Amino acid sequence: MNFASSFARALAPVAIIATAAPAAAAASADLGLVKSHISAVQTMSANFTQTDARGRSAAGKLQLKRPGRVRFEYGSGDLLLVANGKNLTYVDYQVSQKSSWPLNRTPLGVLLSGTPDFKGRGQVVPNKDPRLVIVRARDPAQYGSILLVFIRNPSGPGGLQLHGWTAIDAQNKRTTVRLSNVRYNVAVPDSAFTYAEPKKRSK
Repeated sequence: MNFASSFARALAPVAIIATAAPAAAAASADLGLVKSHISAVQTMSANFTQTDARGRSAAGKLQLKRPGRVRFEYGSGDLLLVANGKNLTYVDYQVSQKSSWPLNRTPLGVLLSGTPDFKGRGQVVPNKDPRLVIVRARDPAQYGSILLVFIRNPSGPGGLQLHGWTAIDAQNKRTTVRLSNVRYNVAVPDSAFTYAEPKKRSK
């Protein structure tokens, strides 16, 4: 082995460290942007399109109010997904059924936090598009994780625009939500996070 190749091999770990340091700094800065974005958005409304693990799509309207409240109203309103600050409830009026889970045990808990903290819970996912910031967030107490996708936008809260997310449950099934017509810090009534109990079906 000649001197040149030996010298190159000796410098390789230094090059790796030099490359890793800016990458780590950039990732930390992006996590800071995401935290700033979430902290700056107290309410939000949007249209959404949801695609489940089987490729089925549904669309509707979303209303969000931090901390802990969100409403997904599908189509004509026969299906709802509502978080009231404590529980996340799915209501299907077509079959008169509902299911509830503790909000802080679901991936949406991170997105709806009033005081977001990604330390030990979130990491930036590398991607080839410099316009995007993608963060995987997971609380150890949760059943799954969430991939939050943001578009860099200087006029958006914290310099970001929320594009959507993918929720990954404990069985690794993915549900992807894409947003459009997003409006930040608009008036959202507390009544949006209530719902009528589904009527009991006659036997």
